[in-house]
Amino acid sequence: MTERDQQLDRYLQENLENYIQETATLCAQPSISATGEGVESCAELVAALLEQRNFRVERVETPGNPVIVGHLSGASHRTLLCYNHYDVQPPEPLELWTTPPFEPTLRGGALYARGAKDDKGELVARLAAFDAVRAVYGEPPCSLLFVVEGEEEIGSPHMPQFVEDNRERLQCHGAIWETGGTTIDGHPELWLGCRGVLAVELSVETLSKDAHSGSAHILPNAAWRLTRALSSLKDANDRIRIAGFYDQAVALSEADRRHLATLPDMEKRLREVYGVEEFVRGLSGADLRSAVFEPTCNIQGLQSGYTGQGMKTVIPAVARVKLDFRLVPWQDPDDILDKLRTHLDREGFHDVVISKLGAMWPYKADDNDPLVALVRQSGEEVYGKASVVTPLLGGSSPVYAFHRPLNIPVVSAGIGYGMENRLHAPDEHIRIDDFLQGCRHISRIMARFDTLS
Repeated sequence: MTERDQQLDRYLQENLENYIQETATLCAQPSISATGEGVESCAELVAALLEQRNFRVERVETPGNPVIVGHLSGASHRTLLCYNHYDVQPPEPLELWTTPPFEPTLRGGALYARGAKDDKGELVARLAAFDAVRAVYGEPPCSLLFVVEGEEEIGSPHMPQFVEDNRERLQCHGAIWETGGTTIDGHPELWLGCRGVLAVELSVETLSKDAHSGSAHILPNAAWRLTRALSSLKDANDRIRIAGFYDQAVALSEADRRHLATLPDMEKRLREVYGVEEFVRGLSGADLRSAVFEPTCNIQGLQSGYTGQGMKTVIPAVARVKLDFRLVPWQDPDDILDKLRTHLDREGFHDVVISKLGAMWPYKADDNDPLVALVRQSGEEVYGKASVVTPLLGGSSPVYAFHRPLNIPVVSAGIGYGMENRLHAPDEHIRIDDFLQGCRHISRIMARFDTLS
């Protein structure tokens, strides 16, 4: 560890309490993008945090919530972008919180609040890392660009257009994404990519209004019609039957296999958390880990007819289902949408209406990129354990919106631990020790970013 690394660590340790308070203040402000509650006020708080650090701050309007952009010049021409978001998930069910979600509470060495991990604590960790670098180096070695949006929790619908419209002001050489941390056993974890997603609603109407089920021998049932359409999408082995669906999906590489082999075995933990008796297709071991490279077709929810207490002898006139397709590199959600329409028509379900709800493209970094190497090496220095590389996350993210037009590598580093922070759930929290370690890691990335070619 160099003398400057020690100085970074000392600064962060001495000011840790201030940064936990800064996180608590941010978390105390609701900012629920699904409902709009508190979003404007939280955007103002984020802008103030950047202005206090002498960033040049711009509030960029979108058709939805504003994006806060902060820029600060450093000693070199190289610019590192930090992407975060200030919106949070709805806190319900409220009765499952030990303490109110927007009343940040310290207990057991952790800070509990909605947004503590996702994503307000992560934002403050990056600001703290910047403070430490500036305190130790004077002028930061590289320029910093913060992009903090307010719609990530509703799918970042305006982020792709925002990036396209602001290419000049967003020019940079790499990015730290919104999240990161360690595995459950304390190894720094770096993910290289995430799956894309296509979300749709399918609906069918067979009658102008619900009818008495005594006429079920002659009147068509919308629920049956829709479930038959759904059953055409997958075969008995869970293979998606849409023609051409897998054409653009890349095969698992040898590097991916090596990375997957180093990941901790989560099978036991998944069984404990979700009560799983058998995984899809009976997967286990290495096959369970590599399944993330297989695209999916998931039913989110079904709605039709009567589902209340007791019975109601009715033929439903309308049926709806929400689906999401998780897509692997380099499947295109717009292409999959077209193929879904073609499939339903070929199968005789031309009457099934498709409504597009949202889409994100997949992303995957080159594991030989110098920024990836920097994150791995600095993570090992901070945590004292070998870095674990997750080649592909199961979820989706607007990372593609930056990677595609800006052609930059995007990496992860942060303050989480395993799957234990209860993101999107009651009692979301961060552990204080994890917060400090994440700040130490990010400060080293910022301090050394200018050395990369």
